[in-house]
Amino acid sequence: MSAGSESFVYAGLGTEGGREGHGFYRRALSENTWHLTTTGLPQDPEVRTIAIAPDDPSVLYTGVQDGAYRSADRGDHWEKLDLPNDAGTIWSVAFHPHNSQIIYVGGEDTKLFRTHDAGTSWDRVPIDVTFPSVTMTPRVLPKRILSIAIDPNRPDDIYAAVEVGGLIRSHDGGITWEGSSEGHYQNDDPVDLHGVLVSSAHPRHVFIISRIGMFRSTDGGDHWSWGKVERLGPNGTYCRVIREAPKDPDTIYLGTGPDFRGDMGALFRSHDYGETWQKVEMGVIPESTLFGFVINQRNQDQMYCATRHGQVLGSQDGGVTWDDYSLPNEASEVNALACG
Repeated sequence: MSAGSESFVYAGLGTEGGREGHGFYRRALSENTWHLTTTGLPQDPEVRTIAIAPDDPSVLYTGVQDGAYRSADRGDHWEKLDLPNDAGTIWSVAFHPHNSQIIYVGGEDTKLFRTHDAGTSWDRVPIDVTFPSVTMTPRVLPKRILSIAIDPNRPDDIYAAVEVGGLIRSHDGGITWEGSSEGHYQNDDPVDLHGVLVSSAHPRHVFIISRIGMFRSTDGGDHWSWGKVERLGPNGTYCRVIREAPKDPDTIYLGTGPDFRGDMGALFRSHDYGETWQKVEMGVIPESTLFGFVINQRNQDQMYCATRHGQVLGSQDGGVTWDDYSLPNEASEVNALACG
């Protein structure tokens, strides 16, 4: 296999209220070893997100505690991107569905940045939204943008999932924004969002995931219905990652657990666009909540999931059978997973 056709799986680690963990790891699918690749990243990088450029798998973007970084050589070397002002921690990266030169990155305090030239220059996207007045502690928590999604059929429609803040949306390419949490805002549980997915086949069909479950909308977030996912914990199902299968938009995967520090995880799959869900039988029960799931865009039979504590399971046959690809024993606190 030539270097150009080789695929890699990437894992990003960063401590968040648990055991110590940090670093950016890479593993070639033809090899059996993970490599730590942090040249150019800050010391002890707390990796929050990883994204592979749609038109060039050698180009990677990542968000860490002091901003966003780009690599042109699959993570061998990293360069810091010149985001405006004090960007702080970056938690999400999203490419425009029709122009990969346009990229959005989201961070803490609801900061959102955009580039039209693949990261050479950036502008701040102003967001003025009133969030639900919720918090999980006596102090106000940062409003992190953990996920960004753009409707491929209506590219001016942009959605952002905010941790302890609900869903915000723009219908004019990011010029103006509004909250979209009516119908699922009861307390902080359903607005503690971890992800948002917009269907590639059904315009304005949106999924959001939170620490107690999943919600669905067929009208761009005007109204919401409860998802039909098996209950795993006392308060619901902690949902951390949601993905649509490439070229099969009716198939959706959901990475879950009983709670943030859950001692088991589960991968669910729906073949009917979220109407029914089945737990994926892997031959082994994930040892903690799933914090990552990814499908290789260049080979859709290859898929991987990662638990919070560093267990990585991979399939080469579309999820029929699974093998152990776990990170080194000292690696924990997985935040992000990518493959390509």
